[in-house]
Amino acid sequence: MHKIVSLFLLLLCSAPLHSDEVLHRAAVETMVKATRYFRGQVATNGGYLWLYQSDFTRREGEGIASPTTIWVQPPGTPSVGMAFLQAYDATGDTLFLNGAVEAAQALVWGQLASGGWDYRIDFDPEASKNWHYRRDVEQGDHTTGERRNRTTLDDDNTQSALRLLMQVDQRLDFANADVHRAVRYGLESLLKAQYPNGAWPQRYSEWADPSQFPVQQAHYPATWSRQYPKQRYLAYYTFNDNAIADVIETMIEAHKIYGDERWRRAAERGGDFIILAQMPDPQPAWAQQYNLAMEPAWARRFEPPAITGGESFGVMQILLELYLAYGEPRFLEPIPRALAWAKAAQLPDGRMARFYELQTNRPLYFTREYALTYSDADLPTHYAFKVGNRTDRIESLYQRILQEGRETILAERAQVRPVAAERIQAIIDSLDAEGRWLEEGRLRNPEDRHAPIVAEVISCRTFNRNLTLLAQYVASQHPP
Repeated sequence: MHKIVSLFLLLLCSAPLHSDEVLHRAAVETMVKATRYFRGQVATNGGYLWLYQSDFTRREGEGIASPTTIWVQPPGTPSVGMAFLQAYDATGDTLFLNGAVEAAQALVWGQLASGGWDYRIDFDPEASKNWHYRRDVEQGDHTTGERRNRTTLDDDNTQSALRLLMQVDQRLDFANADVHRAVRYGLESLLKAQYPNGAWPQRYSEWADPSQFPVQQAHYPATWSRQYPKQRYLAYYTFNDNAIADVIETMIEAHKIYGDERWRRAAERGGDFIILAQMPDPQPAWAQQYNLAMEPAWARRFEPPAITGGESFGVMQILLELYLAYGEPRFLEPIPRALAWAKAAQLPDGRMARFYELQTNRPLYFTREYALTYSDADLPTHYAFKVGNRTDRIESLYQRILQEGRETILAERAQVRPVAAERIQAIIDSLDAEGRWLEEGRLRNPEDRHAPIVAEVISCRTFNRNLTLLAQYVASQHPP
């Protein structure tokens, strides 16, 4: 009898694997190989930039970077760390968790005295003296002087850093004192930086005087200059690049992880500002930024007072997210009017203009010499003056909320989405023998900014996408 059982087990163990099991194993092996290379060869003190020439002779974030520099702004350090966490959640392998912890520790090292982060962190002993850090304050150094100490909320910079730190804190059962302290300090600073009306500025280094920021409804200015006024705008209420929406998302997540009602109140106050900032008819949407009188205002020389066909969709999305999180009906109320405006404002090709003239709703553009115009014939190339139209996507989610209820949508989101086996196989096949996903890319040319250097590169964006998709596939096949 024992011989029969042993023979059966031998046959079972030697039986060929099913194709999905073969692909599953190959996906995990690819994740491990790519992560080992990234952590071992690409990382600087646990952090990352955006793009590296394959031999590491050139590297950059949004700008050219040194070997001692990492980038905070996505797809840099926080984004890579989040990809590691997804890989850890799918496999349980601490190789990935340790990568995320290293990324978090790099961010902790570079956290500013003002509570957030600059775009970059430089670990060079001399260069790093140009910033005023939280660790300086904790050692009794409270005077910033000439050092940099400006928290930036632009481009999901500080927000993405905090979201990674919160996720790592949670995975470590809140036992890592450095990470936990950095999270608390950063969230507290966002709370202090929030204006009385619930908004946040684009950047800050100190706390605002509430008396200078009256709470009022958005309105059209009586007049506005067609010429760029060259005024400072960093304290303005800013939707540009989804700054406020990303803070609200961060506060929702903070409340979910820590249960502190202050974070929920901050998120809801942000939503209440969005309601205040919705413009009256005939353009019930939103501007990129508002001055302290709650009027659409100039920011950079190519960002005029206008209604935005770009960020208005991000604003609508975060209102829907607030409703899904807390079930407060007031966050749904602005959506129908804003959707009706977007449908009427779309361009003939189905896209949206980035800017629409106040009250007339005519699309606004700039020439390459930065003259404001109604013509799109001579656009600068560094900025998207026409953007995608997300009306259908927003309206679909809004209607589903009304018809199916928030619980159904939240339950659906908790499920792992399947990834096509063909796509996973292509990702596996494209990894080279060293563990790199190489591609042709364009790097900045320090001698001629109009002539980028075309080279073989390692892209953090590609790494993040591929590792996340592999993790998603693994989790869908064999949930941990």
